[in-house]
Amino acid sequence: MHRLIDGVLRFQTEIHGKRQELFNELGERQRPFAVFIACSDSRVVPELLTQCDPGDIFVIRNAGNIIPSYGPSSGGVSASIEYAVQGLGIPNLIVCGHSDCGAMKAILREDKLDKMPAVGAWIKHAAAAKEIVEARFSPGEAEKKRLNALVHENVLCQLRNLTTHPSVAAKLAAGQLSLHGWVYNIDSGMVDTFDAERQEFVTLTRDSTAQATPKLMVRYQTRK
Repeated sequence: MHRLIDGVLRFQTEIHGKRQELFNELGERQRPFAVFIACSDSRVVPELLTQCDPGDIFVIRNAGNIIPSYGPSSGGVSASIEYAVQGLGIPNLIVCGHSDCGAMKAILREDKLDKMPAVGAWIKHAAAAKEIVEARFSPGEAEKKRLNALVHENVLCQLRNLTTHPSVAAKLAAGQLSLHGWVYNIDSGMVDTFDAERQEFVTLTRDSTAQATPKLMVRYQTRK
C-alpha cells in the first residue's frame, strides 16, 4: 500500500498540477473517441499502449476481454457498452486480446478450474472460440500455438457477440460505429489488427484503418 500511496502523492504534485487545464475540463465532462475492451491482466495497460491522455478512451476490462451476448440479464459489461455507445456516442470500438492470456489458458485447461467456479462460468462466453481452435488444431499441437490461435479467435468471437447488443447493432446500421479487433504481444510490443478485407490479422501500422465487419469475420472462420 505504501507504494500506491506514494504514487498518488507523486501524481498530485508532479503531474496533476502541471496539466491543470486538462483536468479542469475533465472535471466537467468526458469526450472519449474510442471504447477499448481489454483483459484485466496487470500487464495490459490500455492508456500506456495507446499513449492516450485521461479522457481519451473509455476502458472496459474483464478476464479475457469477453463480451457476453446481449440478454435479459445484462451485466456490467453490457451496461458499460450501452452507455459508451448510446450515451456518449463514441464512434470507435476496439476489442483487444493479448499474448499469454490467463483466461485463454484456462479455457485450454478446464481441469485447473475446480476451485474457481466463477472463472469457469465466465469463460464459457468464449466457448465458440474454443470450438473453432479445437476444430483447426489436433490435441497434439503445441500448447503455445493453440493458445495464440485461441487469443486471436476469441477477439473475433467477442466482436460478433458485440453485434447482438441493440445499441451496437443500431449504430453499425447507421454507419456511426466501427469495430476493430486487436491482439497485443506483451514481449514485442507489437499489435495485430484484423483486416476484414484481407481476411487475416496483420501487423498494426500507421495506415491500419480497416474495420472488422461481422459478415467478413464469419467468412474468416470458414476459410481458416
